[in-house]
Amino acid sequence: MILLYIVLLIIPIVITVAFYTLAERKIIASIQRRTGPNVVGFWGALQPFADGLKAILKEQIRPLRAVFYLFLFAPILTFLLSLISLNFICFTFTRSYFDEYFNFFFFLSISSFNVFGIILAGWTSNSKYTLIGSLRAAAQVFSFEMCFITLLLPIFLLNGTFNLIDIVLYQNNYWNCFVFLPTTIYFFIIILAETNRTPFDLPEAEAELVAGYNLEYSAINFALFFLGEYTNMLLNSCIFVIFFFGGWFIPDFLFIFGNLDTTFYNVMFFIKTIFVACMFIVVRAILPRYRFDQLMDICWKKILPVSFFFFFFFIFNIYLFDGFFFNLELLSLQPSSSLVLYYKFT
Repeated sequence: MILLYIVLLIIPIVITVAFYTLAERKIIASIQRRTGPNVVGFWGALQPFADGLKAILKEQIRPLRAVFYLFLFAPILTFLLSLISLNFICFTFTRSYFDEYFNFFFFLSISSFNVFGIILAGWTSNSKYTLIGSLRAAAQVFSFEMCFITLLLPIFLLNGTFNLIDIVLYQNNYWNCFVFLPTTIYFFIIILAETNRTPFDLPEAEAELVAGYNLEYSAINFALFFLGEYTNMLLNSCIFVIFFFGGWFIPDFLFIFGNLDTTFYNVMFFIKTIFVACMFIVVRAILPRYRFDQLMDICWKKILPVSFFFFFFFIFNIYLFDGFFFNLELLSLQPSSSLVLYYKFT
Protein backbone atom coordinates (compact mmCIF):
# COMPACT_ATOMS: atom_id res chain seq x y z
CA MET A 1 0.00 0.00 0.00
CA ILE A 2 2.83 2.39 0.88
CA LEU A 3 4.60 1.53 -2.37
CA LEU A 4 1.40 2.24 -4.34
CA TYR A 5 1.04 5.59 -2.60
CA ILE A 6 4.64 6.51 -3.44
CA VAL A 7 4.12 5.61 -7.10
CA LEU A 8 0.85 7.55 -7.29
CA LEU A 9 2.65 10.55 -5.78
CA ILE A 10 5.76 10.43 -7.97
CA ILE A 11 4.12 9.88 -11.37
CA PRO A 12 1.87 13.01 -11.34
CA ILE A 13 4.78 15.11 -10.07
CA VAL A 14 7.09 13.87 -12.83
CA ILE A 15 4.46 14.50 -15.51
CA THR A 16 3.68 17.96 -14.11
CA VAL A 17 7.36 18.91 -14.00
CA ALA A 18 7.81 17.60 -17.56
CA PHE A 19 5.10 19.86 -18.96
CA TYR A 20 6.27 22.72 -16.74
CA THR A 21 9.72 22.53 -18.34
CA LEU A 22 8.06 22.48 -21.75
CA ALA A 23 6.04 25.58 -20.83
CA GLU A 24 9.21 27.27 -19.59
CA ARG A 25 11.05 26.64 -22.84
CA LYS A 26 8.07 27.78 -24.90
CA ILE A 27 7.49 30.97 -22.89
CA ILE A 28 11.18 31.94 -22.90
CA ALA A 29 11.35 31.19 -26.63
CA SER A 30 8.33 33.43 -27.21
CA ILE A 31 9.85 36.28 -25.20
CA GLN A 32 13.13 35.94 -27.11
CA ARG A 33 11.31 35.57 -30.46
CA ARG A 34 12.39 31.97 -31.02
CA THR A 35 10.46 28.82 -31.87
CA GLY A 36 11.39 26.61 -28.94
CA PRO A 37 10.84 22.82 -28.96
CA ASN A 38 8.79 21.90 -32.02
CA VAL A 39 10.19 18.63 -33.43
CA VAL A 40 9.44 15.80 -30.97
CA GLY A 41 5.68 15.32 -30.98
CA PHE A 42 2.96 17.80 -31.84
CA TRP A 43 4.10 21.33 -30.92
CA GLY A 44 7.10 19.77 -29.17
CA ALA A 45 4.86 18.21 -26.51
CA LEU A 46 6.96 15.06 -26.21
CA GLN A 47 10.29 16.86 -25.86
CA PRO A 48 10.40 16.60 -22.01
CA PHE A 49 9.78 12.84 -22.20
CA ALA A 50 12.54 12.48 -24.79
CA ASP A 51 14.90 14.38 -22.49
CA GLY A 52 13.88 12.18 -19.55
CA LEU A 53 14.47 8.99 -21.54
CA LYS A 54 17.86 10.30 -22.60
CA ALA A 55 18.78 11.00 -18.96
CA ILE A 56 17.79 7.46 -17.95
CA LEU A 57 19.76 5.79 -20.76
CA LYS A 58 22.93 7.84 -20.39
CA GLU A 59 25.97 6.44 -18.61
CA GLN A 60 26.44 7.44 -14.98
CA ILE A 61 29.88 8.87 -14.37
CA ARG A 62 31.37 8.19 -10.95
CA PRO A 63 34.19 10.50 -9.76
CA LEU A 64 37.27 8.50 -8.88
CA ARG A 65 37.60 9.69 -5.26
CA ALA A 66 33.96 10.40 -4.50
CA VAL A 67 32.22 9.07 -1.39
CA PHE A 68 30.16 6.78 -3.57
CA TYR A 69 27.04 5.95 -1.54
CA LEU A 70 26.57 9.48 -0.21
CA PHE A 71 27.29 10.76 -3.73
CA LEU A 72 24.33 8.74 -5.01
CA PHE A 73 22.17 9.57 -2.00
CA ALA A 74 22.38 13.38 -2.37
CA PRO A 75 20.08 13.76 -5.45
CA ILE A 76 17.68 11.15 -4.04
CA LEU A 77 17.45 13.13 -0.80
CA THR A 78 16.77 16.38 -2.66
CA PHE A 79 13.94 14.91 -4.70
CA LEU A 80 12.51 12.94 -1.76
CA LEU A 81 12.29 16.02 0.48
CA SER A 82 10.43 17.89 -2.26
CA LEU A 83 7.88 15.08 -2.50
CA ILE A 84 7.41 14.94 1.27
CA SER A 85 6.86 18.70 1.47
CA LEU A 86 3.98 18.49 -1.00
CA ASN A 87 1.99 16.45 1.51
CA PHE A 88 1.68 19.43 3.84
CA ILE A 89 0.00 21.70 1.28
CA CYS A 90 -3.76 22.18 1.65
CA PHE A 91 -5.33 22.34 -1.81
CA THR A 92 -8.95 22.38 -0.61
CA PHE A 93 -10.97 22.90 2.57
CA THR A 94 -10.34 19.40 3.86
CA ARG A 95 -7.28 18.18 1.98
CA SER A 96 -4.50 17.76 4.57
CA TYR A 97 -2.69 14.47 5.10
CA PHE A 98 -1.12 15.56 8.38
CA ASP A 99 -2.06 17.64 11.40
CA GLU A 100 -3.76 20.68 9.87
CA TYR A 101 -2.99 22.88 12.86
CA PHE A 102 0.77 22.68 12.52
CA ASN A 103 1.29 21.49 8.94
CA PHE A 104 3.15 24.69 8.05
CA PHE A 105 5.76 23.93 10.72
CA PHE A 106 6.16 20.44 9.29
CA PHE A 107 6.55 21.92 5.82
CA LEU A 108 9.10 24.46 7.03
CA SER A 109 11.11 21.78 8.86
CA ILE A 110 11.19 19.40 5.89
CA SER A 111 11.98 22.08 3.31
CA SER A 112 14.88 23.33 5.46
CA PHE A 113 16.57 19.95 4.99
CA ASN A 114 17.01 20.62 1.27
CA VAL A 115 20.32 22.27 1.99
CA PHE A 116 21.73 18.92 3.18
CA GLY A 117 21.30 17.44 -0.28
CA ILE A 118 23.22 20.37 -1.76
CA ILE A 119 26.04 20.14 0.80
CA LEU A 120 26.28 16.36 0.38
CA ALA A 121 26.46 16.73 -3.40
CA GLY A 122 29.31 19.22 -3.17
CA TRP A 123 31.31 17.48 -0.45
CA THR A 124 31.02 13.88 -1.66
CA SER A 125 32.06 14.81 -5.21
CA ASN A 126 35.57 15.46 -3.82
CA SER A 127 36.05 18.50 -6.02
CA LYS A 128 36.95 21.98 -4.85
CA TYR A 129 34.60 23.56 -7.42
CA THR A 130 31.57 21.57 -6.28
CA LEU A 131 32.45 22.17 -2.62
CA ILE A 132 32.65 25.94 -3.09
CA GLY A 133 29.40 25.86 -5.07
CA SER A 134 27.63 23.89 -2.33
CA LEU A 135 28.85 26.28 0.37
CA ARG A 136 27.57 29.26 -1.57
CA ALA A 137 24.23 27.51 -2.09
CA ALA A 138 24.00 26.68 1.62
CA ALA A 139 24.75 30.30 2.57
CA GLN A 140 22.03 31.49 0.20
CA VAL A 141 19.42 29.06 1.52
CA PHE A 142 20.23 29.81 5.18
CA SER A 143 20.06 33.55 4.59
CA PHE A 144 16.73 33.65 2.78
CA GLU A 145 15.14 31.04 5.04
CA MET A 146 15.21 33.60 7.84
CA CYS A 147 13.53 36.21 5.63
CA PHE A 148 10.99 33.60 4.52
CA ILE A 149 9.55 33.03 7.98
CA THR A 150 9.94 36.65 9.13
CA LEU A 151 7.78 37.98 6.30
CA LEU A 152 5.02 35.52 7.18
CA LEU A 153 4.94 36.44 10.89
CA PRO A 154 2.53 39.42 10.39
CA ILE A 155 0.06 37.12 8.62
CA PHE A 156 0.21 34.58 11.44
CA LEU A 157 -0.18 37.38 13.95
CA LEU A 158 -3.18 39.02 12.29
CA ASN A 159 -4.97 35.75 11.60
CA GLY A 160 -4.16 34.32 15.02
CA THR A 161 -3.40 30.87 13.60
CA PHE A 162 -0.74 28.75 11.93
CA ASN A 163 -3.37 26.61 10.17
CA LEU A 164 -3.07 27.00 6.40
CA ILE A 165 -6.78 26.27 5.92
CA ASP A 166 -7.76 28.98 8.40
CA ILE A 167 -5.40 31.46 6.75
CA VAL A 168 -7.16 30.84 3.43
CA LEU A 169 -10.59 31.16 5.06
CA TYR A 170 -9.62 34.59 6.42
CA GLN A 171 -9.11 35.67 2.79
CA ASN A 172 -12.70 34.96 1.79
CA ASN A 173 -13.54 38.67 1.43
CA TYR A 174 -10.13 40.12 0.60
CA TRP A 175 -6.77 38.65 -0.34
CA ASN A 176 -3.63 39.23 1.66
CA CYS A 177 -1.82 40.55 -1.40
CA PHE A 178 -3.91 43.74 -1.09
CA VAL A 179 -3.40 44.11 2.67
CA PHE A 180 0.28 43.10 2.59
CA LEU A 181 1.28 44.43 -0.83
CA PRO A 182 4.96 45.21 0.00
CA THR A 183 5.24 41.89 1.82
CA THR A 184 3.86 40.11 -1.25
CA ILE A 185 6.54 41.59 -3.49
CA TYR A 186 9.34 40.81 -1.05
CA PHE A 187 8.07 37.27 -0.49
CA PHE A 188 8.11 36.57 -4.22
CA ILE A 189 11.73 37.72 -4.33
CA ILE A 190 12.51 35.37 -1.45
CA ILE A 191 10.99 32.29 -3.07
CA LEU A 192 13.00 33.08 -6.20
CA ALA A 193 16.14 32.92 -4.08
CA GLU A 194 14.92 29.86 -2.14
CA THR A 195 14.48 27.88 -5.35
CA ASN A 196 17.79 29.09 -6.87
CA ARG A 197 16.07 30.77 -9.78
CA THR A 198 17.13 33.75 -11.87
CA PRO A 199 18.31 36.33 -10.88
CA PHE A 200 19.50 34.35 -7.83
CA ASP A 201 20.64 31.14 -9.53
CA LEU A 202 24.20 31.53 -8.28
CA PRO A 203 24.54 27.93 -6.99
CA GLU A 204 24.21 26.78 -10.61
CA ALA A 205 25.93 29.69 -12.34
CA GLU A 206 27.76 28.04 -15.21
CA ALA A 207 30.03 31.04 -15.92
CA GLU A 208 31.32 31.27 -12.35
CA LEU A 209 31.69 27.82 -10.80
CA VAL A 210 31.37 25.36 -13.67
CA ALA A 211 27.71 24.50 -12.90
CA GLY A 212 28.17 24.61 -9.13
CA TYR A 213 27.46 21.73 -6.74
CA ASN A 214 26.09 19.34 -9.39
CA LEU A 215 29.15 19.50 -11.63
CA GLU A 216 30.07 15.81 -11.24
CA TYR A 217 26.53 14.48 -11.74
CA SER A 218 25.17 13.04 -14.96
CA ALA A 219 22.30 10.93 -16.30
CA ILE A 220 19.50 10.10 -13.85
CA ASN A 221 21.33 11.61 -10.86
CA PHE A 222 21.40 15.01 -12.49
CA ALA A 223 17.74 14.55 -13.50
CA LEU A 224 16.80 14.02 -9.83
CA PHE A 225 18.34 17.39 -8.93
CA PHE A 226 16.42 18.87 -11.84
CA LEU A 227 13.13 17.31 -10.67
CA GLY A 228 13.74 18.46 -7.10
CA GLU A 229 14.34 22.05 -8.18
CA TYR A 230 11.22 22.29 -10.32
CA THR A 231 9.11 20.53 -7.70
CA ASN A 232 10.25 23.14 -5.19
CA MET A 233 9.21 25.86 -7.62
CA LEU A 234 5.69 24.45 -7.84
CA LEU A 235 5.65 23.93 -4.07
CA ASN A 236 6.59 27.54 -3.34
CA SER A 237 4.02 28.68 -5.88
CA CYS A 238 1.37 26.85 -3.83
CA ILE A 239 2.64 28.50 -0.63
CA PHE A 240 2.50 31.91 -2.29
CA VAL A 241 -1.09 31.31 -3.42
CA ILE A 242 -2.17 30.14 0.04
CA PHE A 243 -0.71 33.11 1.89
CA PHE A 244 -1.31 35.96 -0.56
CA PHE A 245 -3.71 35.01 -3.39
CA GLY A 246 -6.59 33.67 -1.34
CA GLY A 247 -5.90 29.97 -1.87
CA TRP A 248 -8.90 28.37 -3.57
CA PHE A 249 -11.17 31.40 -3.07
CA ILE A 250 -12.20 33.60 -5.96
CA PRO A 251 -13.31 37.24 -6.12
CA ASP A 252 -16.87 37.85 -4.92
CA PHE A 253 -18.11 39.15 -8.26
CA LEU A 254 -17.81 35.66 -9.77
CA PHE A 255 -20.58 34.44 -7.47
CA ILE A 256 -23.11 36.04 -9.83
CA PHE A 257 -22.94 32.75 -11.72
CA GLY A 258 -24.58 30.94 -8.81
CA ASN A 259 -23.32 28.47 -6.26
CA LEU A 260 -19.95 26.97 -7.06
CA ASP A 261 -18.95 23.43 -6.14
CA THR A 262 -15.66 22.18 -4.72
CA THR A 263 -14.29 21.26 -8.14
CA PHE A 264 -14.38 24.89 -9.21
CA TYR A 265 -12.40 25.91 -6.12
CA ASN A 266 -9.79 23.25 -6.90
CA VAL A 267 -9.49 24.49 -10.47
CA MET A 268 -9.15 28.08 -9.25
CA PHE A 269 -6.32 27.07 -6.89
CA PHE A 270 -4.40 25.37 -9.70
CA ILE A 271 -4.95 28.33 -12.05
CA LYS A 272 -3.43 30.67 -9.46
CA THR A 273 -0.53 28.27 -8.91
CA ILE A 274 0.15 28.10 -12.65
CA PHE A 275 0.12 31.90 -12.81
CA VAL A 276 2.74 32.21 -10.05
CA ALA A 277 4.82 29.41 -11.61
CA CYS A 278 4.76 31.26 -14.93
CA MET A 279 6.05 34.35 -13.14
CA PHE A 280 9.18 32.32 -12.28
CA ILE A 281 9.67 31.76 -16.01
CA VAL A 282 9.09 35.39 -17.00
CA VAL A 283 11.57 36.62 -14.40
CA ARG A 284 14.18 34.21 -15.76
CA ALA A 285 13.70 35.54 -19.27
CA ILE A 286 13.96 39.26 -18.51
CA LEU A 287 16.41 39.68 -15.60
CA PRO A 288 20.20 39.22 -15.46
CA ARG A 289 22.06 37.41 -12.69
CA TYR A 290 23.31 39.07 -9.51
CA ARG A 291 26.80 38.71 -8.11
CA PHE A 292 27.05 36.75 -4.90
CA ASP A 293 28.01 39.77 -2.79
CA GLN A 294 24.99 41.64 -4.18
CA LEU A 295 22.79 38.68 -3.27
CA MET A 296 23.98 38.72 0.35
CA ASP A 297 23.54 42.49 0.52
CA ILE A 298 19.96 42.18 -0.68
CA CYS A 299 19.18 39.57 1.96
CA TRP A 300 20.91 40.93 5.06
CA LYS A 301 20.88 44.69 4.40
CA LYS A 302 17.55 45.16 2.61
CA ILE A 303 15.00 42.34 2.83
CA LEU A 304 15.66 41.20 6.41
CA PRO A 305 15.50 44.72 7.98
CA VAL A 306 12.38 45.52 5.96
CA SER A 307 10.72 42.25 7.03
CA PHE A 308 11.40 43.05 10.69
CA PHE A 309 10.03 46.55 10.12
CA PHE A 310 6.81 45.10 8.68
CA PHE A 311 6.50 42.76 11.64
CA PHE A 312 6.87 45.47 14.29
CA PHE A 313 4.72 47.83 12.25
CA PHE A 314 1.78 45.42 12.38
CA ILE A 315 2.39 44.75 16.06
CA PHE A 316 2.18 48.49 16.69
CA ASN A 317 -1.05 48.78 14.68
CA ILE A 318 -2.65 45.84 16.46
CA TYR A 319 -1.81 47.41 19.82
CA LEU A 320 -2.78 50.96 18.83
CA PHE A 321 -6.00 50.22 16.95
CA ASP A 322 -7.10 47.22 19.02
CA GLY A 323 -7.01 44.69 16.21
CA PHE A 324 -5.65 46.63 13.24
CA PHE A 325 -8.04 48.37 10.83
CA PHE A 326 -10.30 45.41 10.15
CA ASN A 327 -12.85 43.51 12.22
CA LEU A 328 -10.93 40.22 12.18
CA GLU A 329 -11.46 38.56 15.60
CA LEU A 330 -7.83 39.06 16.54
CA LEU A 331 -6.07 38.84 19.85
CA SER A 332 -5.51 42.34 21.18
CA LEU A 333 -2.18 43.04 22.79
CA GLN A 334 -2.39 44.57 26.27
CA PRO A 335 0.35 46.95 27.47
CA SER A 336 1.23 44.69 30.39
CA SER A 337 1.32 41.44 28.41
CA SER A 338 4.12 40.18 26.25
CA LEU A 339 3.63 39.28 22.60
CA VAL A 340 2.27 35.77 22.21
CA LEU A 341 1.37 34.14 18.91
CA TYR A 342 -2.07 33.07 19.96
CA TYR A 343 -3.62 29.99 18.37
CA LYS A 344 -7.33 29.23 18.42
CA PHE A 345 -8.09 25.51 18.34
CA THR A 346 -11.80 26.11 17.84
